Amino acid sequence: MAGQLMGSPAAARGSRPTGPEKPCTAPSGPYQWQLEKKLKLPEDGLQSTADCVAFRRLQQSLRITPADGRADLKTYRMLLVREVRNNPNAQGKCPVRSYRVTCVDLSRQILWVQTGRKVEFSPIPVRSGKVGYETRRGWHKVYLKRARHFSTLYNNAPMPHSQFFDGGQALHGTYSDLFKSGSHGCVNMYASDANRLFALLRVGDRVYVWGTKPGTGKRSMPADGVLPDDVLIAQGFGSDRIAEDPEAAASK
Repeated sequence: MAGQLMGSPAAARGSRPTGPEKPCTAPSGPYQWQLEKKLKLPEDGLQSTADCVAFRRLQQSLRITPADGRADLKTYRMLLVREVRNNPNAQGKCPVRSYRVTCVDLSRQILWVQTGRKVEFSPIPVRSGKVGYETRRGWHKVYLKRARHFSTLYNNAPMPHSQFFDGGQALHGTYSDLFKSGSHGCVNMYASDANRLFALLRVGDRVYVWGTKPGTGKRSMPADGVLPDDVLIAQGFGSDRIAEDPEAAASK
């Protein structure tokens, strides 16, 4: 009997109770307007039962818990990640090179890895440096990898699967809320994503960082009055040094 249950199609899909869904009663969230627009719902900024159910189904598809139907920052950010999954470099801002490049988009708070035009590591959400501790932009390279590391500057904070690319700044996992505040310059990600990235990258691999983390730079209202995604993200979040591109240098 147990074998039949384990091998059943419903079990393989991760079956859920088939009874009626619980009433969706979450109030309006800070990203109400934005998610209404993304899901083509009536754009009134007011939570309705239909909005709540649509948001909850979106959260379930994104594997967000709790899937309560509230239009919060995490739901909006994870939706943006899914939207760019198939072509994260559509804007062409991460240099296409013959070697592996870890692309860190500060404006959208997204990271992926590409070799040439092939994406080797799909886009994930990240958290970069907050005001006064901005992640340094430009070309870098991984110079040190430590699977287990604790910060010597910030109360022995755990930095699982650290890959240092510029001074004390590293790509690493975090156990804290990825969608609150910012780091002290490191590029934070879910611990599970950091583990996968650690297995992929090697010492000497290149990292390219560009853009401006939402909330850390001055912005003016666009002429059309529509705020871009990165500015909207800033509502939920509270030193340039361009190193030489090795491929460009070789072509000189």
